[in-house]
Amino acid sequence: MWVANFFVAGSMTMVIPFISLYIESLGNFSDSFVQRWSGFTFGITFVTAFLFSPIWGRIGDKYGRKKILIFSAFGIGLSVLLMGYATTVWQLFVLRFFMGIATGFIPMSQAFISTQTPQKVAGKVLGTLQTGSITGSLFGPMLGGVLADAFGYGETFKWVSITVFLSSFIVMFGIKEIKVEFAGEENDTKPYTRREVIRHIVTHPVLLVVMLMSTLVQVAHFSVQPILSLFVAEIHGPANIAFFSGLAFSAAGLGNLLMTRKWGKLGDRIGYIKILIILLFMAGIVYSPGAFVTNIWQLVLLRFLLGSAIGGIIPLRVAYIRQEAPLSMQGEVLGYNTSLRFLGNIIGPAMGGMIAGFFGFSTVFLVTSGLLIVCGVLLLAAWYKHEYSSRVSRSFSTYRS
Repeated sequence: MWVANFFVAGSMTMVIPFISLYIESLGNFSDSFVQRWSGFTFGITFVTAFLFSPIWGRIGDKYGRKKILIFSAFGIGLSVLLMGYATTVWQLFVLRFFMGIATGFIPMSQAFISTQTPQKVAGKVLGTLQTGSITGSLFGPMLGGVLADAFGYGETFKWVSITVFLSSFIVMFGIKEIKVEFAGEENDTKPYTRREVIRHIVTHPVLLVVMLMSTLVQVAHFSVQPILSLFVAEIHGPANIAFFSGLAFSAAGLGNLLMTRKWGKLGDRIGYIKILIILLFMAGIVYSPGAFVTNIWQLVLLRFLLGSAIGGIIPLRVAYIRQEAPLSMQGEVLGYNTSLRFLGNIIGPAMGGMIAGFFGFSTVFLVTSGLLIVCGVLLLAAWYKHEYSSRVSRSFSTYRS
């Protein structure tokens, strides 16, 4: 699954950096048209993925997640292949729409590995799995640029589709899905209706906050993405702007890669929520100095520290859901969690661009910092009220009796 995630994440990030350039090559368009349709074609994938993720999660719970992984990889690969033959912006937009229906390979792989992994090491294993997608994301943009320069944009889509198809064959022939059952634990094996799944989430306040946090964290993480290159140009100047923008992007990925497994392992040992709270406050504190940097190396260092903090949040969230949701509903619960993540991917860039346009680049860093700290406060309050205090009360009652 690590290798399959590496290929899928690398393939997806190979083509994202030059979507706007590909649109520009499809006709004689104005700058405003290219910018507008770049946003539409980029965002439509997240919109459809937001709608379909819970559906695939529920189907995976019922019929097995391996089948969904194969369908997802094949669907993404076919969409990317056909993009290489697109001759109009509308064709590219429609293909990105259908790609969103199939998108969800990496979140579904997390659900798959989560259910195949003992709970006591879920954080470490999921953190290890995430390094596959992170590594692919680090190499993807660079390789995509090389391929685009060598073969052109359309041909690059066709080449990239090969590695996605390869991922579907890796899952098909290299992975065996074991039906996990626990004797005496009826909640883990009985089927749940959609209403029962939603009720389970709503009646577990800490779980609900962890899932809502998925949106807020993605909003915070993606708010700076559309303006990072412009911010780099402002503090560093136009010299080698592509290289230094890529360096700033990659620094966060490197920190993520180095720390995500360590955070997962620590969460297994002392508790997922405790580490999540620490990471949210840490990310919020690291984000705010970005508003005051004066050279590129300060920004690169802060991005590395941000990636180190953000890196543990995704595997710890999945591990906590693994702990709190019965096995037979985990796919659907993780599907809702994935939908909320995609919602953040939609809101974040739009919010960051608006704030930068009205108040300047520095304000984006300050607002994002505040948002992450608010997430930490909300999770701390929910954990203290519904888990920590009730556990202390039970302990005290036991002691008195």
